[in-house]
Amino acid sequence: MSTTDTQRQTAPDAPTPAKRKPPAPFWVAVGRYARVAPASIALVVIVLVTSILTSTMWMPATIGGDSLVWAAGVTSTIQAGFWWTPFTALFVPEDPAQLIVVVILALTLFAASERLIGTLRAVIAFLVTGVVGITIGVLGQWAAASIGEIWATSTEFDFTLDPTIGIIGALITASAFASALWRRRIRLLTFAVVMMFVLYNGDQNNVYRLIAALLGLALGTILRPGSMKRIRRSSHAETRNLVAALIAITAFGPLVALLPPGGLGPFSFISALFEHQQVATQTVLDQCDKNFTANCRLDLALVSVDGVGPLLLSFLPLVLLIVTAIGLRRGRRFALILGIVVNVAMIVLPFTALPGGNLTIDANDIKDLAPAIELLFWVLAAFVVPVASIVLLLITRRQFQIRAPRAAIVRFAIIIVSAFVILAVAYLIAGLASLTEFVPDATIGDVFASTLRRFVPSGFESITGTVIVPTVPFVSILYQWVGPVFWAVFVLATLQLYRATATGRTVGDELHFRELLKRGGGGTLGFMGTWPGNVYWFSEDRDAAVAYRVINGIAITLSDPVCSPERAERTIAEFVSFCDANSWVPVFYSVHGEYLPVFDALGWQYMSVGEETLMHPQTFDMAGKPWQKVRQAHNRGIKENISTLWTTWDDLPPILATQITAMSEQWVSEKELPEMGFTLGALAELKDPDVALYLALDPDGGLQAITSWLPSYRDGKVVGYTIDFMRRGDASIPGIMEFIIASAALRMQGEGVEVLSLSGAPLATKPVSDGAPPADPTTMDRLLGFLGRTLEPAYGFASLFKFKSKFNPTYETIYMAYPDPVALPAIGSAIGKAYLPDAHAREYLALARTLMK
Repeated sequence: MSTTDTQRQTAPDAPTPAKRKPPAPFWVAVGRYARVAPASIALVVIVLVTSILTSTMWMPATIGGDSLVWAAGVTSTIQAGFWWTPFTALFVPEDPAQLIVVVILALTLFAASERLIGTLRAVIAFLVTGVVGITIGVLGQWAAASIGEIWATSTEFDFTLDPTIGIIGALITASAFASALWRRRIRLLTFAVVMMFVLYNGDQNNVYRLIAALLGLALGTILRPGSMKRIRRSSHAETRNLVAALIAITAFGPLVALLPPGGLGPFSFISALFEHQQVATQTVLDQCDKNFTANCRLDLALVSVDGVGPLLLSFLPLVLLIVTAIGLRRGRRFALILGIVVNVAMIVLPFTALPGGNLTIDANDIKDLAPAIELLFWVLAAFVVPVASIVLLLITRRQFQIRAPRAAIVRFAIIIVSAFVILAVAYLIAGLASLTEFVPDATIGDVFASTLRRFVPSGFESITGTVIVPTVPFVSILYQWVGPVFWAVFVLATLQLYRATATGRTVGDELHFRELLKRGGGGTLGFMGTWPGNVYWFSEDRDAAVAYRVINGIAITLSDPVCSPERAERTIAEFVSFCDANSWVPVFYSVHGEYLPVFDALGWQYMSVGEETLMHPQTFDMAGKPWQKVRQAHNRGIKENISTLWTTWDDLPPILATQITAMSEQWVSEKELPEMGFTLGALAELKDPDVALYLALDPDGGLQAITSWLPSYRDGKVVGYTIDFMRRGDASIPGIMEFIIASAALRMQGEGVEVLSLSGAPLATKPVSDGAPPADPTTMDRLLGFLGRTLEPAYGFASLFKFKSKFNPTYETIYMAYPDPVALPAIGSAIGKAYLPDAHAREYLALARTLMK
């Protein structure tokens, strides 16, 4: 949808406006923000004023300056008796950098808290969690310092000026009032970031933030009881995103340990791997070349990691974790393996970082032993994050099943091996050609060991043999850069591998299948054959196609064969022969009644698997009593000024795309049951450019409801649409779905669309016509009825069918045809796997609990 603005022409002598006014929507947005988040704006103003009064706007606060009167800490709050500092520390920034962070967080996170719980409660949460959190932190720090605890003793004379403590506490408090989806996101990611700073950096401000966050969790539970009772399940995409975010956060942990004050947390020991000491390279080389002493080994080790190349190589584990997170977000199996390997390496790194690979404790008495033991625990704590990451990846491994095709894996292997061989051989030849130009003089074995060392981070120096340093400029360049260049190739090749997907079908196959769909065939459900998970069989002349998937030896087709009506029998027979050649059991699923004579001729059996509800836009009319409910809902939508938008995903404004994603994730997060697929589309299927979206919007542009429509064709022209995706917002008006479907029917009426399908209703039986005697139920009818009643509490198939009946549709039974009744148990298992491809034992238990309620 596009709009064209009228061009306004200005006369040549027209005066130029002195000042261009901001557009009206800008001021509307500012006014709306000010009404929603007045406390956030007030906090920013207060912080700006206090930063000017205390001079922290342009210089850091110092212990000896005037800022000590406002700062919290053991020295100020307890020893100096400044009892008010836990309160005042929440309104004064410590330095210019923190001022910028506070302004950003206040206008975003604190504003979000206001939006969730209101201004008054947000202010209370800010003050309670901030003041109490700082007070508890100071008292705990003072008590721990009195008994000689290392962290408390080392930070005893620090002070805190940090408004972000209250902001974090308010955010966690407000999360209790967020939807299940956003509550999980806010808490998980906030605690992950806060814990990363506590464990790696160890600044007392970070500890106070953690205490405030925990207080916010408790306060939120008090304000909204029940918000901690159960953990809601995530969609597959949401789980992947959260796991990827957590892995990415662990990658930044060691870098956080390098920030001021630097390395006071339990995990900060690992930061030693990424620190590079300054060294006089030429002086060391000259001295050690003349007289190789015991100190030369350590000095040459420092020289070997000096320079830009080794510095980049030292950050390799962190870069690979970021690359892992990118792949995990895409569900890639290779990223899962890479993440486990990198974290295993991170477990080894602390040992290699120790001088000589050993850790010794020198303690003369029991007083010295306690801090030494605590330090030992800090060193051992470095294993916690990589071990926890490995456990997380193993637990969620089912979410990362997307494998690259064999050709892509071979190409990746060739690139990596070739790059390694070329770079290693280049350095090896150059090194062997200049054996006497190393410090100390090198042997052939030393050069080979040095070649391997060029490709590993500097943290592994202690386990890779004697360090030799070249003095020839060309060899020195290779010495520094072959490793970074190789790993740059590895990262780029890995990102390329992530884009290769083993779908079992080529892009050309999918394009040709779509071409056949547009010619005609496939029925009203045929477009579902384009969805991921399906592969294609084509006839020899490529004029017919079948979309199918193979699960445990069962080849399940989806909808009618895609071909002209006159060649349907031949197409089905050829596909059956194709399955027989591959030892598969063919099953035609969701086929329409017109194909049953073909299966009768084959001697197959078939059964009803649902009813498709059809509307006919060209005769659509909401007059009369049968249409009363739909008519009332449609009229209400018009009265409420609900507007509609017919579009595609690519043409959506970004704000609407975001609202659709949030609405879908919210819907999934509130369900404990496994997410279904196969003939039920999800968010990913909306993004197909051939799929139409029909949105209902309130007068303010907010999303009320969304539906997606799959096209069906004849001779390249759309002659029908099938509804697939339906979601409504929590704040939508009653009857919004009736409104949007009726509006869609009226729109299609004007476009000449012949058929509007409300899609199939699984396990449903069409109602008996008035005056017609009810048919005697068969065993299969009774079984379907039992399954429908049993699954109703979980998936609401009967309720959905009842909703569709409001539109007075015609009904068409859809069938499953199969060759052998003996195979029914295997067929049922395969179809269940098709609908629930990623379900595991916990989800099946949740389903069982739901069915027994």
